[in-house]
Amino acid sequence: DSSNDTKITLGYVPLSSIIIFSNLFIIICIACNRQLHNTPNYFFLSLLVADLCTGITLPFIPRMTLDQQLDFKHCLVMYIFPNFLFLSFLFNLVMVHYERYLCIISPLHHSQFWVHHCFPLALLTVWLPPLLYASLPAFGWNNWVEPNVCSYKQVFPKAFIFLEVCGLVLLAMLSIVAMMGRVLWITRKQLQNICKLHRAVDRLQQQQPSDHEQQLNLRYAKCVAAVSLTFLVCWVPYIIYQLMSVTALQTGVSLPSSSLYIIMSCTGIGSMAVIPLILGLANKQYTEPISRLMLKLRNRWRGGQNSRDIAL
Repeated sequence: DSSNDTKITLGYVPLSSIIIFSNLFIIICIACNRQLHNTPNYFFLSLLVADLCTGITLPFIPRMTLDQQLDFKHCLVMYIFPNFLFLSFLFNLVMVHYERYLCIISPLHHSQFWVHHCFPLALLTVWLPPLLYASLPAFGWNNWVEPNVCSYKQVFPKAFIFLEVCGLVLLAMLSIVAMMGRVLWITRKQLQNICKLHRAVDRLQQQQPSDHEQQLNLRYAKCVAAVSLTFLVCWVPYIIYQLMSVTALQTGVSLPSSSLYIIMSCTGIGSMAVIPLILGLANKQYTEPISRLMLKLRNRWRGGQNSRDIAL
């Protein structure tokens, strides 16, 4: 029902607005702080731009599930461009995790890796391959049969969708999960070594064991809980959406409810788009310029209010 699809579209406008304005906020914070003008933050800035574009296209996803009267060129643009933006967002997300993964596993030599030496090439790898793959339907890999009837089935063949989901999206998700797991394992090993050193020092000084070890373990537990919660909130809805898509593709049976599929697709993509916002807002360096500005404005307002009270 088109009325239900319109209601669903309007329902995702607030989420899209939050994603757009939050990304703009973090982008401005990075631009205002010269200390953040380095290669890792340039990768993160590229991710924010891709996430911003994903937030802009989010309310238009429900329309992509409907058949529309469009010619071949306009139909290709309608489907290829959002798909390119989503794939570039996914590639940027993998690159940000990969760059930070290198910093953790090799903190003294991470600047010698190719992502730092060849930054333009690394940046090109997260934008050009998604563009080339998303543009394949324009070069002939499509199912365009009925003229002036635009639908995703005519633009994207089953093999194209299956390759994108299982070959690109699933591989990217597994690589991110593997890097996160490796980082948590390294963190745990380092934490155990630190705790051993603290216990050895306490024995030499004949002191009672301090609560510092307990604090470290608590911080690690909080870190694991934060990663797990982020995975559940941001990744699980998208995984369910992908499983629904692949199942429907393999069985050749349409989904039981188009509204349910639209809700799952918007929720899945929207939840993934929240990941850069969590990474950005959790970093005090990114929010520090705006925090200082808000503090100055609050102090000025309080100072002006106090001066008026004294005058009275």
